[in-house]
Parts: sequence; C-alpha cells; structure tokens
Amino acid sequence: MTDELNNSLNVLSIKKTLLYPTDTVWGIGCDATSEEAVSKIFEIKQRSESKSLVILVDSFEMLKKYIPKVSEAVLALLSKTTNPTTIIYDNPVGLAKNVVATDNTVAIRIVQNEFCRQLINQFGKPIVSTSANISGNPTPKSFAEIEPSILESVDYVVNLQREEVNEKSSTILKVDEKGTITVLRN
Repeated sequence: MTDELNNSLNVLSIKKTLLYPTDTVWGIGCDATSEEAVSKIFEIKQRSESKSLVILVDSFEMLKKYIPKVSEAVLALLSKTTNPTTIIYDNPVGLAKNVVATDNTVAIRIVQNEFCRQLINQFGKPIVSTSANISGNPTPKSFAEIEPSILESVDYVVNLQREEVNEKSSTILKVDEKGTITVLRN
C-alpha cells in the first residue's frame, strides 16, 4: 500500500487526477482546494460545473477546517454512524470555488476506507470523490465495470482493491444553518 500512497500523493501534489477505491464506490479524485484540478474532474465526467462534487476528509479536525460551524448534533451523529455518511454543509471555506454549489453548500464525508484516510492524512487536504463514470451513466459497482474512457482519462489508477464489489452508496444528509438535519438519501 505504501507505493500506492506515494504514487497517489505525487499525483495529487501536481494537480492531477486519480481513480481510487473509497468506502463506497470507486472514485475519481483530485485536490479539492485546486480549481484547476477540479476542472479536470468535470471534463472527465463530461459534467457541468454547476453540479457539485463530494469531498472526502480524514477526520473531524479536517472537517472543521473547511466547515467552521459544525453543530454538536452533526458531530454526535458522525461519531456514532458506521455507514458512509455524506453531509451537505452551508458556507464552506478554503475549498476550490468549483466544488462549492451555487447555493454555497458542499457535500463532505469523513472517509472510512483505510487507504483513503491515510492518503488524505498524508496529503493534508481534502480530496474530491465522484463516482467513476461519465455523468448520466450507471455507477460502476466494481473496478471491472469502470468505462475504458474513464480509465484512459485519469492521470493515475490506484492498484488496490480491484476485485471488490461495492453495492452501497453513502447516506446523504443536509444540515441547515440552524443545525437541522434532513435525510436526502438513506
């Protein structure tokens, strides 16, 4: 895993893209603080920049760096959940403009996958995680289902967990400025 971490860190540090396993499906990722890198993700997915992307962080501490106001209710919920849970937050700071939705929200998940957690921790910044498919096409549940055009478009493909099949998507919650939590996808 060390070689894959080092290769992935090198790719992220020069604003390139990678295809990697996550705690849900295979993801296309890059430095979530680089507008240039994020633009490449939209090109690969053939997706409008008006659509938002999921961001992965490795810890509560990193989450709080980009979302200064995280309610106690959200922290309590995240500390108990064992399922991958993506939360849409208001008013992020320090992220690339093109990962933030037009309503000034961003979707962030504290990742549970060990490779991702180590990668983000060593990189020191959040990374983008969007499903490894052309926008509008089915989400691949395994590495074998990823379209060749995606494999050819990214700058690096992580050589880990390629035999695993993952049927689950993350739960998606929205938190408003009052701290009210709404379930968008269970």
